[in-house]
Amino acid sequence: MKILIVEDDSVLAQFIRKGLQEEGHVIDQAANGEEGFLLASTYSYDLLILDVMLPQLDGMELCRRLRAKGYTTAILFLTARTSIQDKVTGLDHGADDYLTKPFAFAELLARIRALIRRVGPHTLRRLKAADLEIDPSSRQVWRAGNEITLTNKEYSLLEYLIRNKNRVLTRTAIIEHVWDINYNPM
Repeated sequence: MKILIVEDDSVLAQFIRKGLQEEGHVIDQAANGEEGFLLASTYSYDLLILDVMLPQLDGMELCRRLRAKGYTTAILFLTARTSIQDKVTGLDHGADDYLTKPFAFAELLARIRALIRRVGPHTLRRLKAADLEIDPSSRQVWRAGNEITLTNKEYSLLEYLIRNKNRVLTRTAIIEHVWDINYNPM
């Protein structure tokens, strides 16, 4: 499953990213609301995890703008704002769930599973390219109808390439998304 995390706390974002990658998910990450809006508008995701208090564009407004554009992907707010009014406002702005910090990672995983069950199979449909077919929920791959076995990295690379078919991808983008190595030429 491909997930976008929009969180300005780099330590927390890295913790969530690593944990979700260990669960087999492909993760993109943004540190502010504008970058999150650009990524969500450009690429296809199965789930968005948004902080509410973000620089440049707060999570509530980001969620509202995406929903106003007809964006149907599941959105989970992960935030330190704990009041009932904040939760109500977040859900009214279009979030599908709201989890407050601090949180247990096991609870985050359970909420992700529940959201995916609720959204249904349309966001987790099988992805196809020529005679290749992959199922993001089970991480299975078929070629010409025959199941093939891939390592986790091979699967992640194949899923990233299929999700971005007909797009030119740089080596840096592939390394950052599949191997989670942040390229810095300095």
